[in-house]
Amino acid sequence: MTNRQTSQILDRLPPIPDDKPVLIAGPTASGKSALALQIAETHGGVIVNADASQVYDCWRVISARPSVEEEARAPHQLYGHVTYDQEYSTGHWLRDVKPLLTGQQRPIIVGGTGLYFTALTEGMADIPATPPQVRAEADTLDLPTLLKGVDAQTLERIDTQNRARVQRAWEVQQATGRSLRDWQEDTPPPVLDLADTVPLVFDVDKQWLLDRITRRFDQMLETGALQEVAAMSDLYDPALPAFKAIGVPELLAYLDGRLTLDAARDRATIATRQLAKRQRTWFRARMQKWNPVRFSD
Repeated sequence: MTNRQTSQILDRLPPIPDDKPVLIAGPTASGKSALALQIAETHGGVIVNADASQVYDCWRVISARPSVEEEARAPHQLYGHVTYDQEYSTGHWLRDVKPLLTGQQRPIIVGGTGLYFTALTEGMADIPATPPQVRAEADTLDLPTLLKGVDAQTLERIDTQNRARVQRAWEVQQATGRSLRDWQEDTPPPVLDLADTVPLVFDVDKQWLLDRITRRFDQMLETGALQEVAAMSDLYDPALPAFKAIGVPELLAYLDGRLTLDAARDRATIATRQLAKRQRTWFRARMQKWNPVRFSD
């Protein structure tokens, strides 16, 4: 995002009272982190991560975490605080973010993981942890089999093409004897009322975003993404969420000689575009009460 575009957004934002948290959601590569930094420098606050890939300590470049220089410009929390092999769910994130809501500095919560924002502002069901044996069984099943093990009401609520979402629903049903939908119906009140925040969601031009996605992966390669992935290659475990971050499987395939670098770049770019499409769909369906962030080139 250019300085001019950031200035355009700042000029059009709703009022930001000193006592209200700011929430910034948006698809990958849309420029939301740049806006968060500008708000922190202009209005004050601590920037809090709400992106599932950016929690891992091993992925600064490949997950597009703020740079060391950017982190020096304003306080940042929940970035790179989880080891690659640590289990980390939406529930973990919600527990980590709660203390930051009552701190001395106003939180500016920014990211692209819609489930984090939903849990924060709509509440989250207190579902027991999945037993390891249930998780292990789920990992061996294909998507059609998982779908058959989930009730129709739950399937109406989730992205049935997203294996992680379907597997989660299957695991809950198998482990607890209750559907994910039933658990969600018992969701407690949220820890943060949307009315007590300044909620912003990026609604940017599709082609503009696709062009940025293409350019950004090249920038990642130029700033050390390949070296970052290579440093973790001996620890690779496809079952760990950390290694499912976009760009990691593709660059590992290049390092193993299974793909050319151009092919790895193309696959990572396509995967990022698909993620952005899912994010845009989620935000438009679930964040209709949020303030849209738009700007022109």
